[in-house]
Amino acid sequence: MHDNTGPNGRLVAIVVTFNRLDKLKLTLSNLLKNSPNGLTSIVVVNNASTDGTTDWLATLDDPRLDVLNSARNRGGAGGFEQGLRHALTQHQADWYVVMDDDAWPEPGMLDGFMAGARPDDTAVAAAVYYPDGRICEMNRPSVNPFWSLGTFLRTLVKRRDGYHIPPSAYTADAPTPIDLTSFVGLFISKKMLDTVGLPDPGLFIYGDDVIYTLELRNRGFKINFDPSVRFIHDCSTFQKGGKKTYRPLWKVYYVYRNGLIMYRKAAGILFWALLPLLLLTWKRAAKRYGDNQDAYEALRRAAVSDGLKRATSRPHAEVLKLAKR
Repeated sequence: MHDNTGPNGRLVAIVVTFNRLDKLKLTLSNLLKNSPNGLTSIVVVNNASTDGTTDWLATLDDPRLDVLNSARNRGGAGGFEQGLRHALTQHQADWYVVMDDDAWPEPGMLDGFMAGARPDDTAVAAAVYYPDGRICEMNRPSVNPFWSLGTFLRTLVKRRDGYHIPPSAYTADAPTPIDLTSFVGLFISKKMLDTVGLPDPGLFIYGDDVIYTLELRNRGFKINFDPSVRFIHDCSTFQKGGKKTYRPLWKVYYVYRNGLIMYRKAAGILFWALLPLLLLTWKRAAKRYGDNQDAYEALRRAAVSDGLKRATSRPHAEVLKLAKR
């Protein structure tokens, strides 16, 4: 542990990785360009990678790197829970920033973040861009459309654009209040983690970030989108529209189960009005899966059953078995 402390105390980054060594190398290289005053430590959670990541991480000797090699792949949610739990106990920082292994802050961003006034009751979401400078659509924050009639009606007309922040927020002089955001460039204070707890590792993948940020808001904390805090996300382009199918097939389970938990948290009592539409949409989607319809149906039924019970303890091995029916 270092005694480098900026005006806002210590900042620790948590990076979760799985079989993307080339991207991880770029992410860690960019993170380490920040000074120790801006970034005290980096906790890397290696989710049982099999592509040489473990061996490569073992060759690094930077004192700010703290590597956790997981014995099994616990998904993004499990990785963030493990990394944040370790960081809280071992590094005792004031702020924590989470990101995937293909995302990193622009040069000087973390030094700038820690140099400004940061109240510990307000989480901060970064402005995330593709490497070519376009806004990264999958990381565009939003407000909860169920908490405002105007936003809800606008969402019925504009769909995704009705509740996500507009492009103008990325060039604004002041932060924009939000309710939901991703785990790419999200800054969370120790006070928030102590109050709200850690992400649910049982969520595995999909929706864990939205569920967690909704809970932050439910517990009285604020979240600001800050356009001056910029991140790069070297991910594949988000596709709008079209008939979506999930590959590998097992992802269906997590998208649907976690989706039910997320919608219920966001919509409250209105969830029960929304539920029949969701169930019908998912039932009709079976025909997109051709010869895999039986497996799709098994995953869908399990997801709906667990999602309505808000149960997140089904082992990943069981989900994989359902996908092979």
